[in-house]
Amino acid sequence: MIKHWRRWLLILFSILAIGAVVFPATKWMAQNVKSARVVHNSRMQPIILIPGSSATEDRFNSLITQLNHQTSGHSLLKITVKTNGKLTYSGKIAARDTEPYIVVAFEDNKDGYNNIKKQAAWFNIAFKQLTKTYSFNRFRGIGHSNGGLIFTLFLEKYYSEYDVQMTRLMTIGTPYNLEESNPNNRTQMLNDFITSRDKLPNTLTVYSIAGTENLDGDGTVPIESVEAGKYIFQNQVAHYTQITVSGDEAGHSELPQNRQIVNLISQYMVATPNQQGVRPGQGGSGRGVGPAPRDGTQNP
Repeated sequence: MIKHWRRWLLILFSILAIGAVVFPATKWMAQNVKSARVVHNSRMQPIILIPGSSATEDRFNSLITQLNHQTSGHSLLKITVKTNGKLTYSGKIAARDTEPYIVVAFEDNKDGYNNIKKQAAWFNIAFKQLTKTYSFNRFRGIGHSNGGLIFTLFLEKYYSEYDVQMTRLMTIGTPYNLEESNPNNRTQMLNDFITSRDKLPNTLTVYSIAGTENLDGDGTVPIESVEAGKYIFQNQVAHYTQITVSGDEAGHSELPQNRQIVNLISQYMVATPNQQGVRPGQGGSGRGVGPAPRDGTQNP
């Protein structure tokens, strides 16, 4: 009877000893897999694009097609933020892609300062989900027209909440003083931007691109309104450069696919033009990285 009891006690001790070895090893492996995923994602530096008013998530299709003719290995994820804060996705980020394009658009894409404030808040919802999903700690931004205003407001109002660095911002035909062509007549929006400009990251590099169909501007935004960006960014960020393009495709709606601007984006905004081993496919299809969102709708 005693021997039988000892036998069972020996079995129990053996099971406990094996568990003491196996459980920590399993936990260690799981932690390392998770750490490897976080390290991989932390190398990611997405290029986030925001379109202007009345534009959808497809606004930059022509731009990205042209960029993909010059570069390789960059996939595409599109997000639309609904008015209730829900996000809809199409495309996905390909495996091993450290510099994907991410377009963030809005269901309510109307013009006006009040709407720009709402859109900045909606962008913050999308950005929060993106940082949670992909764990990146650096990103670059491109904003066409009001998209540049949304980025500016995001930087001044929400950016400080994150342990993430925006390294470069390129705004294209962005009306920092709305439709006003007289720099002495500052709109409420421009005054608000100037008042809060001390919130801008002082390590940021900003490129402001203006288009000129004629001497006045790009046919929609007065060139003086684009130039008003200097009152916001100069002596506040690390580098501020204004660039003017003219000639063919210099109209406001044509600027995102303007060949000069595409070349500027390729030169100044794309850090790794040719990524080896990445096969993003058409429209950003391919195997996703980490817990990539699927097509469809998701709560923030």
